[in-house]
Amino acid sequence: MRAIFNILAISGSGMFAGVMLAIGVILGSYWKSLPPEAFLDWFSQNKKFIMLAIPLVVIPTAIGLVGSLWLGWSDGTARMLWLLSFACFAAVIVLTAAYYVPINAQFATKSVPPDQVPAKLDSWLLIHNVRIALACIASALGVLALR
Repeated sequence: MRAIFNILAISGSGMFAGVMLAIGVILGSYWKSLPPEAFLDWFSQNKKFIMLAIPLVVIPTAIGLVGSLWLGWSDGTARMLWLLSFACFAAVIVLTAAYYVPINAQFATKSVPPDQVPAKLDSWLLIHNVRIALACIASALGVLALR
């Protein structure tokens, strides 16, 4: 059972980083190439497809991290590393809920004035890089916890 939780925690956070990397590099580059109105139209029509990928990686990661932390609690070093990994993942979830859910809703409803889209999209992508880094760190900390 421990191995299953460890695999879910490590591969889940790695997959989360990969999904975020693909969104940032592939879609982010595409979005920046569009005029603001076209970006808002695209986002309004396609946001649902981006949102489909998130639960596929968030749910296994959360299950894996909770299980790994629970089963590794008696080992002080492993506990600290799993707690740090969990904190990175939690920070990603907080950023997503506090920043991305509202801004994505603004993009999807086209409530961002077109002249503000480039600056908001630049901020979106910059903060998105933090999520990618945190998910990578969470995965690496999980690997270290197994040592």
